[in-house]
Amino acid sequence: MSTESPWTAPVGARALLVGVQLPGTTEAELQASLDELARLAKTLGLDVIGRLTQARQDTRAPAVLGQGKLVELARFTGGTGVVPSGAPKRKGADGGDESPEAEVEAAEEALAEALALPAEERAQVVLFDHDLTPSQLRNLEGATGAEVLDRTSVILSIFQRHARTREARLQVEIARLAYLAPRLRATGAGAERQRGGIGGKGAGESALELDRRRVRDRIAELRHELVSVQRESDLRRTRRARRDTLALVGYTNAGKSSLMRALTGSEVYVQDQLFATLDTTVRVLQPETRPRLLVSDTVGFIKKLPHDLVASFRSTLAEARDAALLLHIVDAADPAWRSQLQVTLDVLGELGAGDTPSLLVFNKADLLDDAARQALLEERPDAFIISAREPADVAALRERIVAFFERDMEQAELFVPYRQQKLVHTTHEAAKVLSETHEDEGTRLRILAPPQVIAELREALRGK
Repeated sequence: MSTESPWTAPVGARALLVGVQLPGTTEAELQASLDELARLAKTLGLDVIGRLTQARQDTRAPAVLGQGKLVELARFTGGTGVVPSGAPKRKGADGGDESPEAEVEAAEEALAEALALPAEERAQVVLFDHDLTPSQLRNLEGATGAEVLDRTSVILSIFQRHARTREARLQVEIARLAYLAPRLRATGAGAERQRGGIGGKGAGESALELDRRRVRDRIAELRHELVSVQRESDLRRTRRARRDTLALVGYTNAGKSSLMRALTGSEVYVQDQLFATLDTTVRVLQPETRPRLLVSDTVGFIKKLPHDLVASFRSTLAEARDAALLLHIVDAADPAWRSQLQVTLDVLGELGAGDTPSLLVFNKADLLDDAARQALLEERPDAFIISAREPADVAALRERIVAFFERDMEQAELFVPYRQQKLVHTTHEAAKVLSETHEDEGTRLRILAPPQVIAELREALRGK
């Protein structure tokens, strides 16, 4: 049983993108989706040499594409363009195949060979912009002679590469094995190998069945381990529950980590590639406020995000669900920002965070000209348009954030006797101190804080 990444092509391998235009999908939408697939391929280190598209009623065909388009695809990979048949072919008197289908296949193979690109220009990997069944993967690899990956396997490979913490690695491995289980294939001799007898679980199981059972057992083991790790994360979140928190959410590569670094002054990992951040990072808003505001950077979303990944990262994404404010970060320079924003809203709805107060932030405004910026303002007057690279923009956004958290705060006056002076420090940490006066018997403080914090401070004064 392999535990390797779903893909084996080396960095720098040539890749061809394939998309199917289904009813209800426009050509522009298809090309935008392929543009995104190209960025995913770039993140994996692949060199995209072209793209192939075809309009189809559905994707249920054995090789997804029509036979003619399959031959055209084979031209780019050096394959035959014909799906290998598992049934033996009948032989004629001269020893050749006598069926009409065999003649058609031979002609198609000859055509694909005649049109094939030189070996040094051929694609070594074919990326399909939707999910493929195990049989479709097998048929396509047989017809193209190249490695075939669907969209889910590409995303899983990126997640596997970028996961850094123990929790993220466990989450990705569970999703990867769940994807791998139905796609395990029997090797030549292994398909006939049986196991039984004393000590052999499941007498009569083939090697393939044994591998699948091992995968299921491994997933159960990883889930048990993940529960333990997530319990620690939940405890940390509970300890932060009394504090004000905001979460950065949005489409992958929208600039969340760059904005996180600008807002908190922290050395958060920043890279111009998809899914550069998989682990939730929590930092304090800078310059610090009283009470402190915590900022969390979450994993980015993407169209057709594999369900197993959403399920595995549910705990990580709980930072968004539990936040008091969500900053929806959108790449203002991306023409597909509307659909990307909708993807974010849909995923947040699944997580139960659809009703959380939010602020729409268009990032990368430095890539817009004046006309584009004005058009964006007219379409979304409720949004904040910034560049994470501009300190003035970041400072203005910070003021907007602080104003949001202060809107429900109340002013109160506390008198702290000198024998309870440690509460003065506690008050400075938990509230914004507007004035502080030292009197004969203690310190009088005028503060601005959430009602819950004021009540807790007064209770602490009474308890002494």
